[in-house]
Amino acid sequence: MAEFSSASTLPTPPESQTRLHFGKLQHGCEHYKRRCKIRAPCCNQIFSCRHCHNDAMGSLSDPKERHELVRRDVKQVICSICDTEQEAAKVCANCGVNMGEYYCEICKFYDDNTEKGQFHCDECGICRVGGRDNFFHCPTCGSCYSVNLQGNHPCVENSMKSFCPVCYEYLFDSIKGTTIMTCGHTMHMDCFYEMAEQNQYRCPICSKTVFDMSRSWEHLDQEIIDDQILGFFANFLGIFIFVLVIAYLFVMADPMYEGN
Repeated sequence: MAEFSSASTLPTPPESQTRLHFGKLQHGCEHYKRRCKIRAPCCNQIFSCRHCHNDAMGSLSDPKERHELVRRDVKQVICSICDTEQEAAKVCANCGVNMGEYYCEICKFYDDNTEKGQFHCDECGICRVGGRDNFFHCPTCGSCYSVNLQGNHPCVENSMKSFCPVCYEYLFDSIKGTTIMTCGHTMHMDCFYEMAEQNQYRCPICSKTVFDMSRSWEHLDQEIIDDQILGFFANFLGIFIFVLVIAYLFVMADPMYEGN
């Protein structure tokens, strides 16, 4: 019978390979897991990512100082493992770790969590998540949508290059999921569900119904019919009682009538 080799005799990966993945998923911020920080060229400050920068700069007390980072303008990054500042690249020039398992040279975007299925869309000009094969770019709407919507959605010119009608966050580069309503307008998925929970069934932009309301209309029609039937019987009963009262008064007024 053949004997299996013990774990100690199995070949080990090269040191360079283990070094590349050192510290994976152990660094970053609430937005991304990554092993580097960025130096914002607009204000020369260091942040974990552009969202951290935009959150901080967008809350400044002086409106004139508020600004957002243009992702492509990032030139310098700081390795979170060895603190070496360097030009943006996937691998740290000093310690040799991947500063992001996913790295986009165009967007200067780093992310260690590759399960998101990151990909760069040339037409959008930015990186998106969800897997390239699961999305297509709609040139009219100006954004990537699920392949389930290809040829199956009403197009609105640059629909994604607008603000969510509920929370007013810019949709095009939002990290939140979006949905296309039956009218063609777009909003955040979470905002869509929240709107439904508040019994709001119309698009906040064009006021068209965004849900299949056929059952609701049928129920409403039935209620109207039931009210009409009930009203008919109520009117009939009222007339009947009125006739009885008139008849009673007539009999009481007759001098030939003698009560008990």
